[in-house]
Amino acid sequence: MTNSGFGVTIVTGASSGLGAGMARELARRGHELALFARRADKLQSLADEVETESGVAVTAHSLDVTDHDAVFAQFRSVSQDRGGLARVVVNAGIGKGARVGTGRFAANRDTLATNVIAALAQIEAAMEIFYEQGHGQLVVMSSVTSGRGLPGPMNAYAAGKSAVTHIADGVRLDVAQRKSPIRITTLHPGYIDSEMQDRTGRRHRLQVDADTGARALVDAIERGRGSECVPRWPWTAYRLVVDHAPRRILTRIL
Repeated sequence: MTNSGFGVTIVTGASSGLGAGMARELARRGHELALFARRADKLQSLADEVETESGVAVTAHSLDVTDHDAVFAQFRSVSQDRGGLARVVVNAGIGKGARVGTGRFAANRDTLATNVIAALAQIEAAMEIFYEQGHGQLVVMSSVTSGRGLPGPMNAYAAGKSAVTHIADGVRLDVAQRKSPIRITTLHPGYIDSEMQDRTGRRHRLQVDADTGARALVDAIERGRGSECVPRWPWTAYRLVVDHAPRRILTRIL
């Protein structure tokens, strides 16, 4: 398959986890890539590996997404250098939240600063370019946990994913009002084996392996629907249960 769409695909948070998995799978399908992450050495190794294996052009760019000015500047630079943007996958995020009131405000602050404010900077930067081009696809990584307030260390994380889901929903309405061909895709991954999951020390009984998750994510990106749980089974049903389950049952299924 050749690159679908004009220009290059940006993936942030691409040095490991879901970002690296999506990068490999997108390249296998012929999508030219610009990969962004803080860990420059690890990212460059991945870019070299993916380019060699796939034969498509892959570049690596060191970026801390909480440096908002750098987000705008680097997205613009890639667009100019690579002939425009086909899509931007807003994937960079952290999951180090803590139970509220336990003295770890900094962990929750950093989670929201990265997963909401830095995500907004990426969305703003991408949409400026897409509006100028008149086309493109914005892909926002949310979560199956985004539908309601959750307890313990998931509190700030779920709240942040809820916020970016609503931001993407609003942008989708803006695009529709303009009758623009720009696509806004919100993905709600379930529990997929990744570095973030490893850090939590928890393995959900429904967790899927990284390769399966990456293929399902890229399938959803290429379908370009407004919103999807990934993989669709069992996570579409799981999200409905999480959103509506009584509180006494909720903690048993998280």
